Amino acid sequence: MTKVILFSATILLFFACNPGKPSEDAANKDENPVAAVADPTKGIGQIKNVNLHNPLELDRVNRGKAIYEMKCSACHKLTDQRVVGPGWLGVTKTRKPEWIMNMVLNIEVMLEQDPEAQKLLELCLTRMPNQNVSIGDARDILEFMRQNDGEQ
Repeated sequence: MTKVILFSATILLFFACNPGKPSEDAANKDENPVAAVADPTKGIGQIKNVNLHNPLELDRVNRGKAIYEMKCSACHKLTDQRVVGPGWLGVTKTRKPEWIMNMVLNIEVMLEQDPEAQKLLELCLTRMPNQNVSIGDARDILEFMRQNDGEQ
């Protein structure tokens, strides 16, 4: 029974996340104003600066864990194991906080224009669906990721 549910969920994710063909308008655009960023390692989107706090904000960590369990855990593991999407272990050590939040909040533009996001898409072969999280939710997810990477 578990295998049937897992197979069904995988098929559903495949069809829900199928990118389709880009529109002609998107292909003919010379430049997207959102793409103009001062630091390309921060990704593309509205998040330009994140102030991290030490020690971790435990309320944010707990909210981030709840969001992870509800919206992220089907595709992302807390280890380095790739399932549908890449594992989260070490992500806060290799990516800037702004990049992580922009990836969560602005997935469509990131996958179309950010070279690092495009590399992840090539690796995983499945587009991450827009989870419709708020900026606050994305910040909570980031704080949970920091805890997962061993920050206190």
